[in-house]
Amino acid sequence: MKTSTDRILTTHVGSLPRSDAVNQLLLKKERGEDYDPAEFDRVIAQTVADIVAKQQAVGIDVVSDGETSKIGYATYIKDRNEGFGGDFTPKPHRDLQEHDDYRELLTRTRGPNLFRRACCTGPISPKNEGSLEKDLANFRAALDGATVSEGFLNAASPGVVAAFQPNRHYEKHEHYVEALANVLQPEYEAIVEAGFLLQVDCPDLAMSRHTGFQDLSDAEFLSRAQLHVEALNHALRNVPQDRVRMHLCWGNYEGPHDYDIDLNTIFDIAMSVKARAICFEAANPRHEHEWTIWRDRAPDDRILIPGLLDTCHNYVEHPELVAQRIVRFAEAVGKERVIAGTDCGFGTFVGSVLVAPSVAWKKLAALVEGARLASERLY
Repeated sequence: MKTSTDRILTTHVGSLPRSDAVNQLLLKKERGEDYDPAEFDRVIAQTVADIVAKQQAVGIDVVSDGETSKIGYATYIKDRNEGFGGDFTPKPHRDLQEHDDYRELLTRTRGPNLFRRACCTGPISPKNEGSLEKDLANFRAALDGATVSEGFLNAASPGVVAAFQPNRHYEKHEHYVEALANVLQPEYEAIVEAGFLLQVDCPDLAMSRHTGFQDLSDAEFLSRAQLHVEALNHALRNVPQDRVRMHLCWGNYEGPHDYDIDLNTIFDIAMSVKARAICFEAANPRHEHEWTIWRDRAPDDRILIPGLLDTCHNYVEHPELVAQRIVRFAEAVGKERVIAGTDCGFGTFVGSVLVAPSVAWKKLAALVEGARLASERLY
């Protein structure tokens, strides 16, 4: 895994704005409507090539495939594995329950969710339908000839899948998570064996406290989070730690977030994930102040990828602000251990758009410029 040896490197959390053509095809597939598989494969492959080229043009160093082929970062697993079915409506997030007016506003501005919230309804087993292999091939083809530092691909953690797609089959939650780890392990290993960095997305360690697991007590939630990390680490047992980065967040949505669990409370559990680099929210106004926790508690062997752009609003951060945030972390843990990142993705679920695509790319350009300014001061 590259570090900021000569200058501050830049990256992001993974998902990037999808084209209308991709959105339409993914929604047809999601709804079970007729679509042309050959056209689907062609459009996805071309879009991955385009999005890697666009990241290179903007100046992003560590790039992804934009999660182009996935309906959602946590729900795509139902398309690759047997054992999922139905559609359920989750309880509102804990911080939104007392704000009927804001939930109504969200519905008007964002529209309804277009992806299915399936449940685990039977034994989980791979479908072997080939989408992972296509993702690997598309990304490799897009990276050939690209002048970027590294490439990474995202994969869901067992815990975040369990948070989004509740268990309706296994006798115990731990049995469900164990089954998820078993089917995700080959995906993790295939990504690394293909020569890419693996990013495991772990919002279950923070966000799910006030979403999918909001009915648990704090003690019960922490116990569950520890279980999730143990299952994840078991699935990562054959993957070198320096090929893994993990993403920690409290939910990529605009809202009060006043029921978010504190970083201090979950810090030790999150740091026990077998990952060299940690992507985390640091621009979110409910968590930006927690930079001092990273300064005081971050393990010496970890690379920090703080979010320096908020992915829930359409303000374009000033490059000077980005630079100041970078310098703060560089002075806290050392410049070599800091890579400039984003709070979350710009396309976590198809149909759920918080930041206009054109603005998202302007934000990433501001990230690159901010890293340049910070590098002038630090090197």
